[in-house]
Amino acid sequence: MATVKAETANKTGGRRCTSGKCICGRRPMSAYYAASPVVRTRSVTPMTPEMSRLLPVIADRTVAKQLGRSYEVSHAKTYYNPARNSLYARFSPSDWKASNNAQFGLSDKERNFAERLRADCWRAVKSTDARTRNRQTDVTKRLGERVSDINHWKTEVHHETDCMQNEIGNLQEHKRVLESALQHTQNPFHIAEECLMHREKRRGIDMVHDDVEKSLVREVDIIKKCQDKMKRLLEKSAVQLKLNRAAQHELEKDAKDKHHAHGLDDRMHSLRNSSMGIGYHPGVEGVDNTISIPESWARFSQENIARSQKMREASERLRGEIDALLRACANDMWSQFNSVNNSFNTRIKETTDARNKLQAHLQRTMQEIFEMQKNIDLLRKAIADKEAPMKVAQTRLDERCRRLNVERCNDPVMKTLQREVAEIRDSIRALKERLRLSEQALARLLQARAKFEEDISIKENSLAIDQKACMGIRKSFPMDPKVGPIFNMPLSY
Repeated sequence: MATVKAETANKTGGRRCTSGKCICGRRPMSAYYAASPVVRTRSVTPMTPEMSRLLPVIADRTVAKQLGRSYEVSHAKTYYNPARNSLYARFSPSDWKASNNAQFGLSDKERNFAERLRADCWRAVKSTDARTRNRQTDVTKRLGERVSDINHWKTEVHHETDCMQNEIGNLQEHKRVLESALQHTQNPFHIAEECLMHREKRRGIDMVHDDVEKSLVREVDIIKKCQDKMKRLLEKSAVQLKLNRAAQHELEKDAKDKHHAHGLDDRMHSLRNSSMGIGYHPGVEGVDNTISIPESWARFSQENIARSQKMREASERLRGEIDALLRACANDMWSQFNSVNNSFNTRIKETTDARNKLQAHLQRTMQEIFEMQKNIDLLRKAIADKEAPMKVAQTRLDERCRRLNVERCNDPVMKTLQREVAEIRDSIRALKERLRLSEQALARLLQARAKFEEDISIKENSLAIDQKACMGIRKSFPMDPKVGPIFNMPLSY
């Protein structure tokens, strides 16, 4: 120890370091290197009073055992020579050295064993700490993945719930329109029956079953059929609304459960060793209250979404049937009404029928021109929208061509990018072909519109002459003005 202190004093210029800081202005070595808990024991061990008392006895017994002697230390006899004034023991210097060497060997053995034990303990501490940290990191990672899965399915369920909510609103609106149309079909029905009753007042040869009477009877039958179809569709709409609400209820229940699970797992994902509220829960690892596995858990949401999608498809088909029925009924009733009016006067019939047909065709043609123009704009926009994906795909291919050596691998990404470029190119080619056909169709529609407008102007000039011959009661379609447009407007949302 004196040697170590002397060396330290020499290094510091004879000055000692105190309070963990060096007076020479330098930082202590402990500031740069963390002290290891495993430190080798010094070869010289301080002697305690107990060891000083026991060492002679232990040494004597050890040496005696090594020399094969048996004696009692306390009864050792000594001889005193007054002439030499010296005390002689029973052991020689070699015995003394042997005892010391045996004691040194025993001390080294015990210290080596203690050092190995401390090193093993340190390694056990480090390995258990690393294993615990790795396991906690893995659990945190899996919790994050679970939170992502829950968030994905929660988003899908919410999206499907919104779609179902919109579908329910659309179906309710269609049902309302259908009910209104059913109520307003009574007006033309009563007018047709009134016309038949007035024709019963005919006398003599005029009491003939002519084309006008046949047309009126046919009109009554058509209106009755339309009313029956509307009633059946109203019943189907009521049933479909119940099924849609049931599917929506399951989705909302699933979304609520996933919202709760998402909040819980997200909170557990952010939990750390320093977080508040953590504590021991003995025996919780043995509790298993799970009722599903990841496959059945995902399948539950998939089935709910699939059920909702199936109900939405059925609801959309039903709305299509309502649209088709309203249009068909409107067309049938309108056509039959015109047929009855045309039968009253052959001359007016020919002129009025031609004009009405031309006007109907003109309206449909103008509507088709409008739709075709929107279609052309849509195609042009679709072609323009393909430019950015094509640039992205080709840029990715170009950049991946700059890979070096073996990294120029024909991996699935390269094949997918090549297929993407080919698919985009085919899409652009198909869109351009349809754009060309649409532009040709638009040109033909414009020519047809011009011809229709010219023919209608001719018929209007002819009808201006015979306008006073039109009948009063059947001059207009016997439908409420607020409901008449319902039969002609598109009901797609």
